[in-house]
Amino acid sequence: MKKITIVLFMMVLVFSVQGEIFAQKKNKKAEAPVKAPVAVKTETQPQEQTVTTVPVIVNGEAQKIPAFENANDWIREDLWVEAEFDTDGDGRRDRMHVDVTRPGQTETEGLKLPVVYESSPYFAGTAGDSREYFWDVRQELNTVPNPHIHPPQIKRMGERPVISNSQVKAWLPYGFIVVHSSAPGTGLSQGCPTIGTRIEALAPKAVIDWLNGRAKGFTTPDGNEEVKAYWTTGKVGMIGTSYNGTIPFAAATTGVEGLEAIIPVAPNTSYYHYYRSNGLVRSPGGYLGEDVDVLYDFIFSNPDRCAYCDSVVRDGEMAAGQDRITGDYNEFWAKRDLMNYMKPFRAATLMAHAFNDWNVVPSHSYRFIRKLKEMGVPLQIYYHQGSHGGEPPFKMMNRWFTRYLFGVENGVENDPRAWIVREKADRLSPTPYADYPNPDARPLKLFLKPGAPGAGSLVTEKPAKQGTEMLVDNFSFPGSTLAQAEYTNHRLLYLTPVLTEPAHISGVVTVKVKAASSKPAVNLSVWLVALPWTASRQMSLSDNIITRGWADLQNYRSMTKSEPLVPGRFYEMSFELEPDDHIIPAGKQIGLMIFSSDKEFTLQPMPGTELTVDLDGTEVTIPVVGGGIK
Repeated sequence: MKKITIVLFMMVLVFSVQGEIFAQKKNKKAEAPVKAPVAVKTETQPQEQTVTTVPVIVNGEAQKIPAFENANDWIREDLWVEAEFDTDGDGRRDRMHVDVTRPGQTETEGLKLPVVYESSPYFAGTAGDSREYFWDVRQELNTVPNPHIHPPQIKRMGERPVISNSQVKAWLPYGFIVVHSSAPGTGLSQGCPTIGTRIEALAPKAVIDWLNGRAKGFTTPDGNEEVKAYWTTGKVGMIGTSYNGTIPFAAATTGVEGLEAIIPVAPNTSYYHYYRSNGLVRSPGGYLGEDVDVLYDFIFSNPDRCAYCDSVVRDGEMAAGQDRITGDYNEFWAKRDLMNYMKPFRAATLMAHAFNDWNVVPSHSYRFIRKLKEMGVPLQIYYHQGSHGGEPPFKMMNRWFTRYLFGVENGVENDPRAWIVREKADRLSPTPYADYPNPDARPLKLFLKPGAPGAGSLVTEKPAKQGTEMLVDNFSFPGSTLAQAEYTNHRLLYLTPVLTEPAHISGVVTVKVKAASSKPAVNLSVWLVALPWTASRQMSLSDNIITRGWADLQNYRSMTKSEPLVPGRFYEMSFELEPDDHIIPAGKQIGLMIFSSDKEFTLQPMPGTELTVDLDGTEVTIPVVGGGIK
């Protein structure tokens, strides 16, 4: 057995009855007790004592333990955990395939450790990123779309007992056991993929229940030989990005005992907000034409894929409920919106997202930040300026799991709540703020003055009787092209004066649009941009696009029921653009761009629909820190 030398200021106090180790803080107040043996010290303590292989905490962070780093000493095993549902209709509860990687000391020394757990539908492989299986977005609005084809059976990847290595090297050397599981209907997990339903919450709940002795695990998918999790304290932290970040959030909505903390990165918290927007059929950025049934085919990797799942789930519930005609919010989407299941939520949440994530847009995390604050759930927020994905710095994650899985009172709940990576800064060097949105942000309302087909003005004083301006829909031109055009009748653009000082926008921009369409349905797209457009290779779209939003004017009354528009009649609709925290440099102008079909996100009807905007009934409200916008 290897030993490690750690620095101690005083003799580590050992409570032999409970097998727990405490150390005194600088203020002589003892650390809170934890189930796993833990050595706690501060950096100022002199080297005096050697102890056995137990987790070591220095200044509130778990430390690497050399005895846990040798992969040859790890124990790797897999099993099947029985869930409480039967999705594939065979009359038996579905079992989830689970792998475990743990230090050998959990066997040789009886050491019990907390768990870092990641679940995913992707571990066993996917159908590939072929657009031939997507929906055709060349579709007239309010019409039945053409059918699309389905991909062939996925060939499962990976060899037992390893499902994934995604978290092992990151967390096991620091004193955590690492667990992975394949989502229902993927890999060797039984059942059907249901994409966002309560099944995706109950599957990881079953694994956490098993880790705490409340559910059964078996050595085979159909046998009766049980496996016990005798090597864990039962405290679990979940982590993951994108779909893998959605699952921890879903699990937390069950309130399952033992799930102490989660670190969801770019989580998809509502499939309506992923595939629809304010009543509009909208694609996630980069996946034009994807929808729930496409994602179902993309992940259904169980080699025993059954016709029951395809007929009942994909060709039944999904075909009936996803509705690519109206884009309305309905019962199908409500079942796939985690906001509707928040009451039991208790897991301490370190939320991470990117302000320029146009795949899983940042409102997915923002709407839950607001809810978690209301509920008083421990919360920390990390935002960066990049695109999809991007974990917080390891130090932040380490402190989070150390606090809530080892139970060490490291004061993380007293750290700044929000950490934001500023423009051009290293993603691992965020700037701390008291909260997000910035508490100093104040709403600034801007009004429109005409200028089409060039650019009109955004002003702080409401002008009188500005009349209307009209654009012609044409999906052929991407938004970036329209924003850079000096003159075009395919968009309306309104600019602030040139900024004489930087303008810091923090929070959610809201727009109120009063408009009329020449047809019973029309796409409505709104961008907030920084001009002049910077097109150098060193600059990205994020330097030019502040935020975006999309809506269906037919849903001006409600998200649950659209109304065909009366051509020529004006309708007023208010909606939010995506949350942001952006410092626009002096010398730029902030522009509000209104157009119709967004080539990269919306359906693409034949060009020609006219959208007329009433300037007197249209305005934008921007949350601004300090001045900068005159």
